Amino acid sequence: MEITKFYSKNFDKKKRTRKNITSIILHYTGMQSERESIKRLTKQSSKVSCHYLINRRGKIFRLVKDEDVAWHAGKSMWGKYKNLNKSSIGIELVNRGHKFGYQTFPKIQIKKLAKLCKFLMKKYNIKKKLVLGHSDIAPLRKIDPGEKFPWNYLSSKGIGIYPKKIFKKKGNNLILKNELFFNNLHKIGYRYLDTKLKKKIIKNFQRRYRQKKINGILDQETLKISEFLTKN
Repeated sequence: MEITKFYSKNFDKKKRTRKNITSIILHYTGMQSERESIKRLTKQSSKVSCHYLINRRGKIFRLVKDEDVAWHAGKSMWGKYKNLNKSSIGIELVNRGHKFGYQTFPKIQIKKLAKLCKFLMKKYNIKKKLVLGHSDIAPLRKIDPGEKFPWNYLSSKGIGIYPKKIFKKKGNNLILKNELFFNNLHKIGYRYLDTKLKKKIIKNFQRRYRQKKINGILDQETLKISEFLTKN
C-alpha cells in the first residue's frame, strides 16, 4: 500500500504505545479543496490534524505517525473512552462537506479507505465496532462523514457496524418512548445524550444507520435499528 508522507506538527509531544490505539475515527475534511484541507491540517496555528488523509483519487497521505496523538476528534466520548484523540487513529476523506456542497465519495477513495482500515485494524487489533464516525463520538457538534458515506459497503468488508436487516415501519411514532431509544444508544456506545437536543442526536444516528430518510423523528424503524445494534 503506497502512502505519501506529508508532515504536520500538530500532535502531542507524549507518544503512546501500540496497545493504546483502540479505534479508528473517520471524518470528511469539509473544505473547498484538497489543497486547503492539507494546508489546514498541517498549519500549526490551526491546531488540527489527522494521521491519514485520502484524496478523491484514492491517494493516501500520512500527516502524523500512528504512535503520536493527532488532533482530530476534539471533545469526544464513546463507551468507556473519553477524549478519543488519545486512543484513536484519525482518517480524513477529502470532501467539501455539507457547508460547501456535500459530495458522493468516489469508489476509489472508499476502496483505499477500506484497505487502510483493514491494515490498521490488523496491526492494532482494532474491533470492527470501534471504527466510528466523527458524528458518533461528538453527536452534538459534528455531522461528518454524513449520510452519503457508505457504511454499508465498509461493513460488508468487516469494517464498522451496519444493520443487515430491513426494518419495516409500524406503529405511531408519537407513542414511542424516547427513554428506550436513548438507553439503546447508551448501550451501543453513544454519549452526550442530551434529550433536549434529541432531534439532532436522532438525525446523526439516521445519517449513519438509515441514510435514505434523515428527519430527526423517532419512528419505529429508527427504534428497531437501535435495538438491533445493541445486540452486535
